[in-house]
Amino acid sequence: MNRMINWLQKEPVLTISWILAFCSMLLVPPDYQYAGYLDLHTLCLLFCLMAVMAGFQRIGFFHRLGQFMLSRTHSIRQLEGVLILSCFFSSMLITNDVALITFVPFAIEVLHMAGQDQRLVPVVVMQTIAANLGSMATPIGNPQNLYLYAHYKFSASVFIQTMLPYTIVSLACMLLFLSFQKRTTLSIQIQSKDICAGGRWHAVLYSSLFVLCIGAVVRIVPIPIMVCIVAAACFAADRGIFKQVDYSLLLTFAGFFILIGNLGRIQPFIAFFQAAVNGHEIICAILASQIISNVPAALLLSGFTEQGSRLLIGVNLGGLGTLIASMASLISYKYVSLAVPKKRGVYLRVFTIFNVLFLLPLLALALWGRF
Repeated sequence: MNRMINWLQKEPVLTISWILAFCSMLLVPPDYQYAGYLDLHTLCLLFCLMAVMAGFQRIGFFHRLGQFMLSRTHSIRQLEGVLILSCFFSSMLITNDVALITFVPFAIEVLHMAGQDQRLVPVVVMQTIAANLGSMATPIGNPQNLYLYAHYKFSASVFIQTMLPYTIVSLACMLLFLSFQKRTTLSIQIQSKDICAGGRWHAVLYSSLFVLCIGAVVRIVPIPIMVCIVAAACFAADRGIFKQVDYSLLLTFAGFFILIGNLGRIQPFIAFFQAAVNGHEIICAILASQIISNVPAALLLSGFTEQGSRLLIGVNLGGLGTLIASMASLISYKYVSLAVPKKRGVYLRVFTIFNVLFLLPLLALALWGRF
């Protein structure tokens, strides 16, 4: 029982989602319509993408990629640029969570080796912002994108056109930040990290599975075929992959699907949310994200507006702000807390200030785009 309680305390969003789901069941008792609440398309895509990314991580693929890039850095500005922009661009394909899990520990290690421990807090904060902003560029960059892409049936071109201006402005802000960093020369010796499971054929296998998942995202490959192939291949190649899948995220989605389904059957709730959200999708999504994080905000608000593009913009910009605005941000915070416990307060202050500074120009662009 204590282990269960401790686990739930570590997963606050999951706990909240199911408390709300159970409360909604008191208003709408379970019946046959519950079967239609779960978006199995989104859940299956999330599971398969997380499994493939776990496979890449277990063979040390991302770490070796980071080593390759860092071997070509010769100054503090270049070092920070590689560490930050790696998160920005990689998150477009491997999700913001995986980008941070991969590159934040690596950054902590490399900055220490380079004698730049004093730069740890701003660099990790910028890595977090970079991962959250870079991930908004593609349908597979983060869970809310994947869900909204399927829910509103966006085409790939419409999705990219919607988010491209914000991606460009985000990159420009990143480069502006880096332009103020020192050009001091440095030399880093990176120790090779052993590949923990498999070899080259594993990389080929996971690359093929990733392409298969992309095929399912753009609706070329049927979801059942993708699930069967990915599950069977991962089981045969490395069963440990299944232990690294974030099942709490899948359960969180399920809880909010039940909540949203039930709220959609309660007329007063429908009227309230439609009145509050319609015409104010961007602002409502940003504000909701600060309290419940952007993934639940996307799930909740999508049931009450047909303006999918505005909601998409809102929940992605909403990932900036508080520490829980994007659950991926908690990953970085946990790493910093373990590495330098005394700097947790400093990290939170720098994190909040930097997030607000990046949110303001993007919010201005979003509001300007409405007129």
